[in-house]
Amino acid sequence: MDIRKFWEAVLKQDADAIRKYFHPDAWVNWHNTDEHFQVEEFIRANCEYPGQWDGEVEQVVTTDTCIVTAVHVFSKDGKISCHCTSFIGVADGKILSIDEYWGDDGPAPQWRKDKHIGVTIRQWKEAKLHEKD
Repeated sequence: MDIRKFWEAVLKQDADAIRKYFHPDAWVNWHNTDEHFQVEEFIRANCEYPGQWDGEVEQVVTTDTCIVTAVHVFSKDGKISCHCTSFIGVADGKILSIDEYWGDDGPAPQWRKDKHIGVTIRQWKEAKLHEKD
C-alpha cells in the first residue's frame, strides 16, 4: 500500500479514493476527541470538514502489520496547523485500523520560554546544516 497516496487522498478530501484503501470492516479512533468511526463515518468526518486542506508526510515507519505516519496538516487559508500521528494496522494491502493522535501547532508555552530552555526545531535544523559546512 502506498501510504503517501493514501494521505494525498485524505488531504484532498477525495472520498472515493480514500475508500479504496480500507478493508470493509476497518475502523478509526481519534483519541484526542474520544471518537470511534466506521469507515464511512471517517470518510464523512474527513471529507465534510469545512475548508480545504493540504499537508506533508514528515515521517513513515513501516512493519509487516503497521504503518506509523507523522503528518503536518494545515488549512489552505493558513488559519489552522496541526500534526497527526497515525498508527495504521494493515493486512493484504488494506487498512484494518487507524489510531490517530492530533495536536494543534503553536508556540511553546510561556513558562518554558521564561526558563530559556530549548530552541525552535527550525533553529536546530539550521544549526545542524551549518555544522556540515
